[in-house]
Amino acid sequence: MDASAIIDQYRPDLKPFEAIYRDIHQNPELSKQEARTASIAASHLKAIGGFQVTERIGGYGVVGVLPNGPGPTVLLRADMDALPHLEQTNLEYASTKVVTDSEGKSTPVMHACGHDMHTATLMAAATLLHAAKALWSGTLICLFQPNEETAGGARAMVEDGLYDPTRHAIPIPNIVLGQHVRAIKAGVVALSGGPILTAVDSYEIRIFGRSGHISRADLCVDPVVTAAHIIVRLQTIVTKETRPEDFAVIACASVHGGTTANIIPDFVDLKLSIRSYRPEVHARLVAAVKRVVHAECEASGSLKVREPRFTTIMHAPPTINDEESARVLKTALKAYFGDNTIEADPFGASEDFSILATSCGAPYMFYNYGCIEAGVWEAAEKAGKINEIPHNHSAFFAPVVQPTMKSGVDAFAVAALTFLGGR
Repeated sequence: MDASAIIDQYRPDLKPFEAIYRDIHQNPELSKQEARTASIAASHLKAIGGFQVTERIGGYGVVGVLPNGPGPTVLLRADMDALPHLEQTNLEYASTKVVTDSEGKSTPVMHACGHDMHTATLMAAATLLHAAKALWSGTLICLFQPNEETAGGARAMVEDGLYDPTRHAIPIPNIVLGQHVRAIKAGVVALSGGPILTAVDSYEIRIFGRSGHISRADLCVDPVVTAAHIIVRLQTIVTKETRPEDFAVIACASVHGGTTANIIPDFVDLKLSIRSYRPEVHARLVAAVKRVVHAECEASGSLKVREPRFTTIMHAPPTINDEESARVLKTALKAYFGDNTIEADPFGASEDFSILATSCGAPYMFYNYGCIEAGVWEAAEKAGKINEIPHNHSAFFAPVVQPTMKSGVDAFAVAALTFLGGR
């Protein structure tokens, strides 16, 4: 029986999973706080039966292992965490949650990146593959990862002994598969081999000064002016020091300093991200950022007060899909989805997904599936306004539930069945 026939026969009724999706969307949890979502995933795997379920790996990580005879071991991964973002979708099930973050600050929370869809979709795919287990052989691993948004969850799970036979003893996979909703037309699956997501290093940088009255700036060292010069100078690293064909991003998205208009503050905090595909380019970008920060601090006199303080807030390697696995999976998805299987263009975002594979020497594939209602997409395409469609991390990001979920469930099933053994 081919994958299409298996999926048509064993795909569960998706209505309960749509309800789970809406529930998780309405009750989002920040990175390292995913207790409720993890409990939903774990309870579901236990209720299916047959899965060996392990909880609290690397935080709130959940893994279900379904042994089903000899054959390859395939790992399917979904992430669970949400973002500190005020939702503006006006959905009936929109989040109104406000929580305390890791810094003790109150923040609204939103599933603005689709991890709620990923969680519900993997739960449904696990149900499908369990029901169809008479038709495949091998071991299926369903992994629900915490803390993806700060790129710490995959590494935390590995360092907590994910594959360590003396700790959690999850079987070493022969391939690791991950998928992600993206603002393309629902029903479409996009994948390619090679580089697909960038490496990222994000820093919080504290620039020090000497405080005092604004009317006597001659007695002070103004970190606001220093920070402003740093932000402007950083833009030249990409435009003046990077080859045009090398993708590179250096962006400062957060600036905080001072409390009132007549006091020069003692420090200013910047938060910035550095992204690129090639390791040698990335190393040059990181070094250049540190060079610019130190040079501007020296020029302003800030160094005489104190060296700038760099704190790493995110680090992840590039995601580079295995070429042979991509060829095999593309053929399988093309057979199932037809012309709705397209080539994925490299996307400048970053992920820690690959660590689940590189830590144990397994190949991996990371691909996208669409979540924008077909009529909305086609109208925007006709009007030349695709760039105006809310995308991941937008406060207006609102995936259409169907056919997004069905496509995601089916894509997971096709991918798993492609690499598991047949019977």
